[in-house]
Amino acid sequence: MTKKIGITETILRDAHQSFMATRMTTPEMLAVAEELDKVGYHSLEAWGGATFDSCIRFLNEDPWERLRQLRSKIKNTKLQMLLRGQNLLGYSHYADDVVEKFVAKSIENGIDIVRIFDALNDVRNLETAMKATKKYGGHAQATVVYTTSPVHNIEHYVKTAKQLEAMGADSLCLKDMAGLLKPYEAYELIKALKENVDLPIQLHSHCTTGLAPMTYLKAIEAGVDVVDTSLSALAEGSGQPATESLVATLNDTEFSTGLDVKLLAKINRHFKTVRDNHKDKLVQPWVNAEILQYQIPGGMLSNFFSQLKAMKLEHKIDEALAEVPKVRKALGYPPLVTPTSQIVGTQATMNVVSPKGPWSVVAVEVKKYLQGEYGQPPGPIDEDFRRQIIGDMPVITDRPANHIPPAWNDAKAKYPTLSDEEILSRLMFPELFKN
Repeated sequence: MTKKIGITETILRDAHQSFMATRMTTPEMLAVAEELDKVGYHSLEAWGGATFDSCIRFLNEDPWERLRQLRSKIKNTKLQMLLRGQNLLGYSHYADDVVEKFVAKSIENGIDIVRIFDALNDVRNLETAMKATKKYGGHAQATVVYTTSPVHNIEHYVKTAKQLEAMGADSLCLKDMAGLLKPYEAYELIKALKENVDLPIQLHSHCTTGLAPMTYLKAIEAGVDVVDTSLSALAEGSGQPATESLVATLNDTEFSTGLDVKLLAKINRHFKTVRDNHKDKLVQPWVNAEILQYQIPGGMLSNFFSQLKAMKLEHKIDEALAEVPKVRKALGYPPLVTPTSQIVGTQATMNVVSPKGPWSVVAVEVKKYLQGEYGQPPGPIDEDFRRQIIGDMPVITDRPANHIPPAWNDAKAKYPTLSDEEILSRLMFPELFKN
């Protein structure tokens, strides 16, 4: 029995986010957009994540116009985006009517597949975005964020997947943002998901720890349907496994992708030039196996170094890394992905640099987290610890967005001359539009 494996190409989004601070420009993408469309990919991940912010903040581009231009050139391949659930593309929760409007406009401007995740795997934070995706004719890919902890096991992931299936997901993504998923664990997990959920399953990983290419092969043997890869100019290291290498590996096997290696090589030559255009922003493509010990994404590791260097406390890096698992345990073992990676990392740094010791200074975001503003943590939180940090402040136990009043009509009234897309950009990144 043969099974064709689908490939989602990440070169237009996660690859340059992982390797060169999301600085690829729209013209650099459009130059080979029509060629990418001929490859036969399952989808092209081309929007969302940090691309929206970077377009406005660093490239002086309109992210909506980027999407429209890509759509005009890519007519046969599905375009995919990454959405942070109720956070959209920002760092805090937005009102339900804003989330619905953003999803509607994303699909209207060219997105086919919306990959929706929540940093805590709190499925309540995916509800509005998933409903809106289906309402406006998109494909709702619900995401299970992968991490390791005493409360994260196969049962946890299967339970989350079944909840997402019941909510109407069209497919499921297992998102391994730190490259922690080991090959044989992937085999067991994918098998368990396939036995319990009747949905196509996609695997997303990073090569930061060196495991991902081996993990993909075992996942494919276990029945995964689609995997995320990147053309080799921006692959491996902190990015995804190389597209060409995996295609060549699977060719002439029961899992052949059917993709044209010669066409991939031709397109990749263009992205080598793009890489050279941004060599001042490039991250070195080294494997960092220490992440297996500290369980943190590569981007978080570099943030530690820069934060401590700015304070002239580089010698504290080992202490800060050792503090991460302690902070994570105290906060109920959140997976370390935006925004929880920033919350845990900042607090770990504060704990080791504060003269009065750990938890003597507490980040505002940690207090919000302990008040339930981000959702339900995966593991239990000690109530004495919670009171120590937030006192008798009320704790949200239902869906956090239930406490956010509608905001869209007010925004429309405030900006009567702006398009819906421009208003959405301002709502998510108001500090960028002060002038």
